[in-house]
Amino acid sequence: MPNQVKILFANSYFYRLDPKQWAAQKPYPPYNTILAAAFMRQFGFEIDLFDSNLKKSSNEIEEKIKGSNPKYLVIYDDSFNYLSKMCLTNMREACFRMIEIGKQNDSLVIVNSSDATDNFEKYLDAGADFVMLGEAELTLKELILELESANFDTQVKTAGVVYRTNKQTKKTPKRDILLNLETLPLPAWDLVEIREYQNIWQKKHGYFSLNIATTRGCPFKCNWCAKPIYGNRYNCRPPESVAFEMAYLVERFGVNHFWICDDIFGLKPNWVKEFRHFIEQKDINPKLKIQSRADLLLKEDTIDDLVACGLGEVWIGAESGSQKILDAMEKGIKVEQIEKATLILKKKGVKVAFFLQYGYLDENLNDIKMTLQMIGKLKPDAIGISVSYPLPGTGFYDKVRGKLKNKLNWEDSDDLDTMYRTKFSNRFYKHLQRFTHLQFRRNKVVEELANSPKINTLKIIYLLTLEKIYWIKLQFIK
Repeated sequence: MPNQVKILFANSYFYRLDPKQWAAQKPYPPYNTILAAAFMRQFGFEIDLFDSNLKKSSNEIEEKIKGSNPKYLVIYDDSFNYLSKMCLTNMREACFRMIEIGKQNDSLVIVNSSDATDNFEKYLDAGADFVMLGEAELTLKELILELESANFDTQVKTAGVVYRTNKQTKKTPKRDILLNLETLPLPAWDLVEIREYQNIWQKKHGYFSLNIATTRGCPFKCNWCAKPIYGNRYNCRPPESVAFEMAYLVERFGVNHFWICDDIFGLKPNWVKEFRHFIEQKDINPKLKIQSRADLLLKEDTIDDLVACGLGEVWIGAESGSQKILDAMEKGIKVEQIEKATLILKKKGVKVAFFLQYGYLDENLNDIKMTLQMIGKLKPDAIGISVSYPLPGTGFYDKVRGKLKNKLNWEDSDDLDTMYRTKFSNRFYKHLQRFTHLQFRRNKVVEELANSPKINTLKIIYLLTLEKIYWIKLQFIK
């Protein structure tokens, strides 16, 4: 029976609809989408993929649907990609259009994403037949087997599903988190047009990078962080399995760089040491980019083991140079830990990048100055700037619920609209972002000048002048 059933997988993030990310030219395949596809293929279903990442429009899915005539269109977002977790309205509208096209072509439409989990009524209104809440591989298998059963009636029994019957919304019991990640197969990399990704990376950056996930979830409780898919649980793949997948990708696609897209990499005791052993055993030498916390990096020999595994770049959730703001966020780290971890990593030859966040509750000009001072002192190799973004299900959302404006989601990742009433204006924070980037660029040029006197000092004068202009503007628009 299953091998007669065609499932077309899709995802609803479009890099071209996110101008900042498309300009960066660092696209990654939809890892969790192709993992779900591989999982379903194990059970004999016929699967295919519409990879939206590099497409120009959601309308392009129509040709794919007409060509393959799938019984099920499963829009299954890549929950490992933080961009999909931002619940951007450009992507929501693109998803709604794909739902519409799927229904027009007689497919049953099933959706799973962070946004759909938080706003399932909107997706049902758009025409989705079923929304799967949270982690969904097991849900998807059980749901389709139930729908294909000769005994199926209108009442769904599969856990973790929301649907409508007789114009009433029904929600089944909550699905338990998958504990044993070893039961999952390798993603269906064969479904991805890897060459398209490779060409973009090589042309823009001179190397090729792929994404890989080693864990699910995050046990820390930063009160602004939304976790609609995996919650506060933290589960790891066996290190041998990750090393095997890396070796497979190195051999098949010639990739030499990996973004490990976990929220927190290497948290489980001894995991990194074991991973190092299997990397050496496989005789591969990848370069790794990870996300981590300053306090975790300072534990035992973590940094040395990571460097031995090929660590090239770490993105740290620094957020703020003000301890008052870090404490208010319930971040659980100290500014001193950010400084110490940064200095050690740089000494080991690892690039350090900071995620920064402006606009948190009660942030004042002095707090902002402390963040700017931290950047100037530690000189990170890259920065990513956001403003506090209230997403449903977070403690931060509950704190600002009464201050929310009409707009509840960003259109794209560079929107940076303050969606609740803050101490400073939305215009102030947009200028502050530009000012911070100017200061960062000026610091980089000064560093280059110290190493190479040939650098044109006029560039520094130009950047300093722009900085002063933006700082003066900030005083007037705050």
